[in-house]
Amino acid sequence: MPEQSAHSKYEFKKHLEELRTKKGRGTELISLYIPPTKQISDVTSQLRSEHGQASNIKSKVTRDNVQGALESLLSRLRYVEVPENGIVFFTGAVDIGANKTSMESMIVDPPQPIVTYRYHCDSSFYLEPLEEMLRDAKTFGLLVLDRREATVGLLVGKHIEPYRHLTSAVPGKQRKGGQSAHRFQQLRLIAIHDFYKRIGDAASEVFLTVDHKDFEGILLGGPSPTKEEFEAGEFLHHELQKKILGLFDIAYTDEYGLSELVNAASERLADIDLMVEKKLMQRFFAELVSDSGKAAYGEAQVRDNLNIGAVEVLLISEGLRAERLTLRCPTGDYEEKVTRKFTPGEQMESAGQCPKCGSNLEIVERIDIVDELSELADQMATEVEFISTDFDEGSQLFNAFGGIVAILRFSTGV
Repeated sequence: MPEQSAHSKYEFKKHLEELRTKKGRGTELISLYIPPTKQISDVTSQLRSEHGQASNIKSKVTRDNVQGALESLLSRLRYVEVPENGIVFFTGAVDIGANKTSMESMIVDPPQPIVTYRYHCDSSFYLEPLEEMLRDAKTFGLLVLDRREATVGLLVGKHIEPYRHLTSAVPGKQRKGGQSAHRFQQLRLIAIHDFYKRIGDAASEVFLTVDHKDFEGILLGGPSPTKEEFEAGEFLHHELQKKILGLFDIAYTDEYGLSELVNAASERLADIDLMVEKKLMQRFFAELVSDSGKAAYGEAQVRDNLNIGAVEVLLISEGLRAERLTLRCPTGDYEEKVTRKFTPGEQMESAGQCPKCGSNLEIVERIDIVDELSELADQMATEVEFISTDFDEGSQLFNAFGGIVAILRFSTGV
């Protein structure tokens, strides 16, 4: 099965966000998942049965809406050919406000095969199977420790999730008066062993809950000789002990230490999306602080550099939601292009007024800014990379740089 492109993933994610905003007034929204192995004749047979049962719905509005959605589905299924991954239909009377509804129908070609046939009727569309396809299944166990504290977490796809934080009762190296040095050392070693055992139990409890198909292994971080002692003592569950991928020197053993551990293990994780994206952002930041002039940020500056073919890599935040609007006065005497950021499901109330005559401006064209910039990039043989907001550098791209930056082939002064 060919791998889904980064742009296709972005579009798929955006489509799901839009579907998530759709709500019905009752159980009027139908989600229909058809796997490639399902016979269409069987599906239409069930939908006809559902149409008959819907006649028993007491509310006339709900009854009409449900039956209308089913009729729409039945008419579409007459001509449908199920793709190799299956097909998903979303149909129903969507609440559009002001006590009004709109009958809407959407078709999704899933990026991965639909496994189970499902007919679902509710006040919102059933999206869990499609959302699961967006999840990066690769998972790594993260454990950072010293003799004072330990933190257990998971790296799930591009997101670090802390789970447990433990502190120890290990005494410091200075013994109290009256205790022999030997006795004090024995008590200290017992306390260290007990703490390691607590860490092992907590880590095993977290890591054993992960689906073994997705679990790649464990990264162990901390100062020496603590992490080496912990590994040698085999304090983890015996199945997990075999999954330790490496030991890494880090300074912090709190929640921040989990991020430090991921960075320290960058070579071991080099092939996962998170590290690829981190390296791209680090390269951009390096160009930004240097005197090379080979970094651009902000829509206008990046667009200008794209137009002259100066962009080597275009970096776009996965969180960016914006569209390019062409606005025109009804008189034809004024036209402008503007960029508008939006949230999924948001309705644009007004395009503004003409600065010349005061008439309401009309939207004559609207295009997703990611589609527009990606098309420009394709024309100029520019590489396009989408960056998650699930890690620090990716969050900076979205929040500090507006979601669009570029690494240039050469300095342009633009």
